[in-house]
Amino acid sequence: MYIGAHMPITGGIDKAVERIMSIRGTALQIFTHNQRQWKVNPLDTETIDAFKKCRQEWGNYPVSVHDSYLINLASPKSDSASKSVKAFAQELARTEELGIEYVVTHPGSHLGAGKAEGLERYVANLDLAISMSETEAVHVLIENTAGQGTNLGSRFVELAAILENSGYSDRLGVCFDTCHAFAAGYDLRTPETYNQVFERFNQLIGLDSIRFFHLNDCKEDFGSHKDRHENIGKGKIGIEGFRSLINDTRFSTVPKVIETPKGDDLNFESDKFNIDLLRSLHNV
Repeated sequence: MYIGAHMPITGGIDKAVERIMSIRGTALQIFTHNQRQWKVNPLDTETIDAFKKCRQEWGNYPVSVHDSYLINLASPKSDSASKSVKAFAQELARTEELGIEYVVTHPGSHLGAGKAEGLERYVANLDLAISMSETEAVHVLIENTAGQGTNLGSRFVELAAILENSGYSDRLGVCFDTCHAFAAGYDLRTPETYNQVFERFNQLIGLDSIRFFHLNDCKEDFGSHKDRHENIGKGKIGIEGFRSLINDTRFSTVPKVIETPKGDDLNFESDKFNIDLLRSLHNV
């Protein structure tokens, strides 16, 4: 199993690899820059080489980049959309420079324009950004959302529309977030409801589209549409939902990272606890 965590890049992108190594994680997610700022400094050769060297020493385990939360490719505001396209193209280029295989991204918000128009605009801007990036290898993973406000992507049918209508479908996949799915109304709590959720996903999209998981418990109630992550087994999904996923052989080789609360823990003990707990659920 590939199980790890989202790690900070404070001090350098390579430091994220050192941090995941310190807790024996075998999957990693990072930001490549301050994700709350539009301005991004180019990657220099020293940074790229340091990351690649550290990753090789770690064992070349799976890595994903999460794009900036500022990006909204579904925005009906032309200035914001244009800025987002440029930023996402830049994110794709940075990811490919680092030799990382995936960029995880949210489908954005329609901001009142409606889901149909928002999805159409999202796909058009996504394709434009991929073209502008001049990348060839990096894959884009659309993350399901909790559906808060005007956010797109909380329903499987919306993810299916994105994957089907893009001109780059061969480079697209899904990052499945357990907290978001539960908050959006997909019940993962029991083996029966868990199976129903993924049967529905398979019907609409296909399980082979899932290339990454975010394993997060949920602080809020089922169907709340609120995106609030909790430690594994401490939220409203509960331990049995994660037991089902960890033992689902269809996903045994799909990388899984946690985005659970870290607090002020500089040694990432909470991450280690959550990762060890998930591993302990295997075949139990």
